[in-house]
Amino acid sequence: MFFFFKSSSRSVHEEHQEQPELSSETPGGDHRGTSLTVWRKSLVISCHGFTVIDSNGNLAYRVDNYVGGRPKELILMDASGKSILTMQRSKNLRLVDTWLVYGGEVGDYCTTSEESSEKPIFCVKKCINILQSNPNVLAYVYRGSSDKRYAYMIEGSYSHRSCKVVDDTKKVVAEIRRKEAGGISFGLDVFVLIVQAGLDPGFAMALVLLLDQMFS
Repeated sequence: MFFFFKSSSRSVHEEHQEQPELSSETPGGDHRGTSLTVWRKSLVISCHGFTVIDSNGNLAYRVDNYVGGRPKELILMDASGKSILTMQRSKNLRLVDTWLVYGGEVGDYCTTSEESSEKPIFCVKKCINILQSNPNVLAYVYRGSSDKRYAYMIEGSYSHRSCKVVDDTKKVVAEIRRKEAGGISFGLDVFVLIVQAGLDPGFAMALVLLLDQMFS
């Protein structure tokens, strides 16, 4: 199955090359951006997780979660298994579904000690639509847990795999789309993540993981 997705990832990317905003590069991309195929399945037996393939059909990112249900922590790894980002659910029960994003791999002390040298690089908060004028908003992304102004806003429908990440100037910096190739739809467990130049593809994938926790 993995080799099938590698092949289909290349074919889908070739179809997308007609669109100038997409890239033929691996994570990191070039001035045009990056296109990734996301498979909502771990390559490790009896694990929950994600497998992410780049436009060349190579493994780009992976998530192997041994805990089912609603985990308190998620770790995004590169193809070699090195931890890139750690996402931890906020322990403040007064907050709506909120996650703190750290660089690399961290421990629980990072969310319990205010004196810790480890600080979250982003804070992602699920949007409560009844309190918002825009019902399409799914979540807000802040640079740190204390910021009041959002850095990014996620809108659309994750359940339909149709989302956009926009910055504070309303510029689209990443998109989630249904995956199709040769007239065949792959359903909800396989989809495309398109990341524009200037946004780290690993961080964009971290947002996908959090949307999956918030809306699945």
